[in-house]
Amino acid sequence: MTRVLLVCSPGGHLQQMLALRAAWEGFDRHWVTLRAPDTEFELANESVTWAHGPTNRSVSKLSRNLLVARTVLREVNPDAVLSTGAALAVPFLLLGRAQRRRVVYVESFTRVHEISLSGRIVYPFVNEFFVQWPQVAARRRRARYFGSVL
Repeated sequence: MTRVLLVCSPGGHLQQMLALRAAWEGFDRHWVTLRAPDTEFELANESVTWAHGPTNRSVSKLSRNLLVARTVLREVNPDAVLSTGAALAVPFLLLGRAQRRRVVYVESFTRVHEISLSGRIVYPFVNEFFVQWPQVAARRRRARYFGSVL
């Protein structure tokens, strides 16, 4: 069976990943996120690895999560890595791509005019980069717009 690694931060990023349920529900899956009330509740019956946060602009957390990514990618051995962001996604997508796994990033619904810092970092490396606003797709050659997940 196809295995997918779902990587997202709590809050809106988690809600957007849950809105994409039709894309990953039929697969063997494992989650990576940060411990928070919403992630503990929503993922209570899921296979989860808790990463280190807060992650925004933290080189130390990026380094720690790079080690988590290496371990999780080896142990879970996913066919694909799917992320809705944010900074937590970066080490998983970059290492996943380096290991020749399919990596997909879905930019946040809140990014109406330009992609996020995390998006800019992973954009050159991902297999697919989806945005949720047509004007953002118009500014990025490889960005794909198929509507909003919300």
